[in-house]
Amino acid sequence: MTLGETRDDSGDREQTGPAPHYGSANGQVAVADEDVLAGATPAARVRGPRNGFNTKRDWALLGLVLISLVAAGVVVWQTSDFAATESEPGTGTYKALQPPEVFPPSLGEAWRVNSPATWQPVFATPLPDQSTPPAASTVVTGDGGVVSGRDPETGEVRWTYGRDLPLCGLTSAWNKIVTVYRTDGNLLPAKDPRSSGGCSEVTSLDPTTGVRDNQNNGESNGGQRNWDAEPDAKFLFDGQDYLTATGAKLLVSIRSDLVKTQEYGAVPAKVNPGRQPRTGCEYHSVLAAAGKVAVVESCPDESSDRLTVLRAAPAEWEKPEEVTSQVLDGRGAQVVAMNNGLTAIALPNPGRLVIYNEQGQRTGNFDIDLGPDDLTTDAPGRSPLVTTATGAYYWYTGSRTIVLSATELRPLWTIPDTLGPGVVFAGRALVPVPDGLAVLSQADGARIGTIPVNREGYRGPVTLGAVGPMVLEQRGPVLVALH
Repeated sequence: MTLGETRDDSGDREQTGPAPHYGSANGQVAVADEDVLAGATPAARVRGPRNGFNTKRDWALLGLVLISLVAAGVVVWQTSDFAATESEPGTGTYKALQPPEVFPPSLGEAWRVNSPATWQPVFATPLPDQSTPPAASTVVTGDGGVVSGRDPETGEVRWTYGRDLPLCGLTSAWNKIVTVYRTDGNLLPAKDPRSSGGCSEVTSLDPTTGVRDNQNNGESNGGQRNWDAEPDAKFLFDGQDYLTATGAKLLVSIRSDLVKTQEYGAVPAKVNPGRQPRTGCEYHSVLAAAGKVAVVESCPDESSDRLTVLRAAPAEWEKPEEVTSQVLDGRGAQVVAMNNGLTAIALPNPGRLVIYNEQGQRTGNFDIDLGPDDLTTDAPGRSPLVTTATGAYYWYTGSRTIVLSATELRPLWTIPDTLGPGVVFAGRALVPVPDGLAVLSQADGARIGTIPVNREGYRGPVTLGAVGPMVLEQRGPVLVALH
């Protein structure tokens, strides 16, 4: 080693004396070195690669980074939807039930279970190509955060799907079971109706197995998305393509892959302001059918209710498209039926049913008999109790059931002193009455008889469903199966 040099730990020479001389000769770069100038043969210089991890400190820092990443992954997993979900799928090998050919002489209770997450019996059957032989229907109930698929005949649990969140509700749509869970208000402003929490977690399940649906038009979305439904929303399937959440300030519609197709009202995050046709309105009655959503709204600058019919899937989801919108004659209106071209509105004092077409023109005006308390308050979830039968709609007013034509929406006949709408079973119409189930002719409402049912003092609204030989009654938070 010559004077002025030091050697580092890796064997490289480092210059500490006068800087070397760099010059050019015949276009080549020359390097002056003390060894060369002294006539000595220069020692070979070997420079090792610099990979950035030559010290123990470098490796220690890398270890800390890896530990931090693993810890972060654990936290994300523990707070994720997957970690907070408990699923026990079913086998999917169940027999299909056939409806009775002859009306049974009596119906007795077969089983009952708490199901506060449903407001009507919920059941579904997979599409025909999903099961061979014919697929079996499954009755679905919800309590707390757990959704259970049940055997219609016995109530035995076939599958469960649970989360660490409370259920807002569940329904059947697109031959699937759609569940909605409640979450907190996140960062919504205090004036927003969802600031204390809303129903934002929506999930679709296979009705036979309870497995979360994984298809999103060929892409996986895990069968789960978020929307901004209000805490007391009902979830209305239009029978074709769209599911709508009701609300006092906001209506939201989604399609079968759970992608949002419409927002109407007080949108929580306005990306493009000024797209809502009216502001400050409150919604009192909502119905969905045939790719449309009808809503009765009261707006601050109008003295009467307004009927608005919207497309469930406008060209731009954040910009509602109105089919028709007009001010009604008075307050307390409820939308009670809708088909491809008509919408029926009920009004009190005096009781009347008004029919509108898509151009906003009246096509019918009928007197109807209502109870003294009918239409005095909004229906639960701001959606009337209406069921679809053969060629008719059954509307429960709160004291009686009025049957409407499915084509013209005009009143056909009325059953007084009922507890809910109705259902078709073994070729007859069944309507809940205080002492049991009224058996009626579908043609003219003639009463054939009454099947006694002991509801143990329950006098609230009753909604019905039928699966094979079973009749289902939703009595408040309890689901009862009759056979």
